[in-house]
Amino acid sequence: MYLLDKPFVSDFLIQTIKEKRYKVVATKAAKKLVSDEALEWISEEEALMILKKYPTEPIYSNSENALSWITQHLNEHELAKQIDLFKDKVKFRAFTKHLFPDFYFEQIKLEDIQKRSPESLSFPLVIKPSIGFFSIGVHIVTNEQDWVQAQDKLKPEKLQNLFPANVLNTNHFIIEEFIEGEEYAVDYYYNDAGEVVLLNVMHHLFSSGKDTSDRVYTTSKEIITKHQSGIEGFLGNIGHQLNLKKFPAHAEVRIDASGKIVPIEINPLRFGGWCTTGDLLGVTLGFNSYQCFFENKRPDWETIFEGKEDKKYSVVILDNSTGVAPTDIEAFNYSKLANHFENPMLVRKLDIDEYPIFGFVFAETLANNTQELTHILKDDLKKYLILK
Repeated sequence: MYLLDKPFVSDFLIQTIKEKRYKVVATKAAKKLVSDEALEWISEEEALMILKKYPTEPIYSNSENALSWITQHLNEHELAKQIDLFKDKVKFRAFTKHLFPDFYFEQIKLEDIQKRSPESLSFPLVIKPSIGFFSIGVHIVTNEQDWVQAQDKLKPEKLQNLFPANVLNTNHFIIEEFIEGEEYAVDYYYNDAGEVVLLNVMHHLFSSGKDTSDRVYTTSKEIITKHQSGIEGFLGNIGHQLNLKKFPAHAEVRIDASGKIVPIEINPLRFGGWCTTGDLLGVTLGFNSYQCFFENKRPDWETIFEGKEDKKYSVVILDNSTGVAPTDIEAFNYSKLANHFENPMLVRKLDIDEYPIFGFVFAETLANNTQELTHILKDDLKKYLILK
């Protein structure tokens, strides 16, 4: 069954639900977000009855906003406890401490950040909300000057929260050591036997060592197959400890030159937020991650990438890095932006007045065309604005 909630549900996901006749819980948020009465709507009461009778009933949420429904109605259910462990970064670090006994982390209250002297810290480090989303409030701190700048940005009056407290809570932060290596985002699920099934591995590209944005995620057959074995083993260990079955997730990890994998976070019951990474291979190659999860299947990467072995597939998040307030923006020139890409397979438009994103681009590029992605990584997007 599906739990749908704001901020966004894609046409691709809705079409999948409709064609496969998957059940959708008729919460107020879901009905407001999706008006299609042809979907297989079930009442909240029926959904709760199913989940209590069949604890491993497959369930997927397009948004972390919807997780509060589970904690509210199924607080004593094992699923609620699993969600809580993954969502709280401090609890997750404590849970994985036996795997990384020397890994430094600590929790700090928002009001105590201003009091913390740089002399008491060991650099480099990362500070971020203990319950966070979309890289909001995340800062890489390499020295005392960076810490002073982070303190200035992490003042209560500067942390406007557009999301529910169970999605983004800036009352508590986690300070942890900086993890070396390349960053990857992983969509996957634990099947009915508790085994890890990878659905995508995406290289999270950054414009610099201090960049924390979510601008570009890119995948290819080479990226997936190169890291598949190591990632499956690592995530399988975590899943085994929690007895996870029929459980979708989105992990963010770093992999160093020696192949060591260290988790950044694991997000429960969903793939990438805003229907981004979960849609990526469906929009570009016709491989449906959602269907694969619900049908308990494994992807055949040879078939999926047949004839496309020399291509990369990327999702580009058009965050508002322009420095221009939404109130001063009349429109965004999506056509001009699309011309930047070798093969823009889909451009999704969003309302910048509601959320700090202009939209998303799903693009195909030749594997050796690094210039296109490098350019958009550093682009402030100002040239695509039409001002009032």
